Amino acid sequence: MQIVDDRRALHQIPELDRELPETMAYLREALSGLRCQVFSPMSSCLCAFFDFHRKDAIAFRADADALPITERTKAPYASRHPGCMHACGHDGHMAILLELARRLNEKESLPHNVLLVFQCAEETTGGAKDLCATGVFKKYRVEAIFAIHLWPGLPAGIIASRMNEMMSRSCEVKVDIYGRSAHIARAEEGCDALAAGVEFYRRVMAMEGALPRQVFRLLKFGKFTSGTVCNALSDHTHMEGSLRAFQDEVFYSLRAGIVSIGKEIERSFGCTVSIYMNDGYPAVMNPPELHKRVRKAVGFFEMDKPSMITEDFSWYQKSLPGMLFFLGAGDAPALHSDNFDFDESILLKGADFFQTLAEDFQ
Repeated sequence: MQIVDDRRALHQIPELDRELPETMAYLREALSGLRCQVFSPMSSCLCAFFDFHRKDAIAFRADADALPITERTKAPYASRHPGCMHACGHDGHMAILLELARRLNEKESLPHNVLLVFQCAEETTGGAKDLCATGVFKKYRVEAIFAIHLWPGLPAGIIASRMNEMMSRSCEVKVDIYGRSAHIARAEEGCDALAAGVEFYRRVMAMEGALPRQVFRLLKFGKFTSGTVCNALSDHTHMEGSLRAFQDEVFYSLRAGIVSIGKEIERSFGCTVSIYMNDGYPAVMNPPELHKRVRKAVGFFEMDKPSMITEDFSWYQKSLPGMLFFLGAGDAPALHSDNFDFDESILLKGADFFQTLAEDFQ
């Protein structure tokens, strides 16, 4: 089956970030001979435009980059690139779009022109943002963009999505608290960075916990280190965590609260508090109006809760209406694990879903 052959071939040549020469060459070859315009709007991104002589277009996106992971599946189609693996399903996403391309090639008429997008740097620096900046969606009059992501834990072959909150925005939170060490018998001469860190953590958790339960958000710390020996005050505490939310007002309110608590700790303990928070990706928010239009064209499972994982598909939604879907991978290993693999029969479900959207979306 060609869709499986494509997935396995792409799985063997994973590449990172914005350096995808073998991947792009494979995609170009697979698209050659089809009735579409193939072009690169930017480095390591490829587009295929199917012109059905309509006034506007819809787009379908697949991410093309892999992860710096050593594969341990022992599959006959395992990665041939040491230390690099398609462990997030991007090989499957690309295979679905190539299958869609072959099906579009057989069509004489569709309600919209169709633009297929193969994008770099989803896992790293947000290739979607740079692709939007090229103006390609404006040039081809794209009115909506769609994407699928393989999703372990969701029943195999099920297509799922939801209105509004779909995948969170996030940022790393790194906190360094600098105190002054002293023997615990003379603790009054020091400044206890460990005690300051514990109090900082307590206040931050209380702030997050005070938000209403119906507000989707996450603020957790996974690393806390402090001190060197048992009988001396710590002069340095280091903490690392993650902040995730959907609405900008919630996200920035929590960020401001973290900074404010840091200043409170400085005043209370006499320590110096340094806080770093990066920008991260925006949240994936599926627009209600687009959700309704898709519902009229094709059925899918409605999710109760969003995912707290991030995705740079959100950058497309900053430029044009876009909707992200999950494709259930059943009991497949977790995304980003070194043994990730999946039942390849689900790929046809993804291609069928996209084909129906291309045919019936109004």
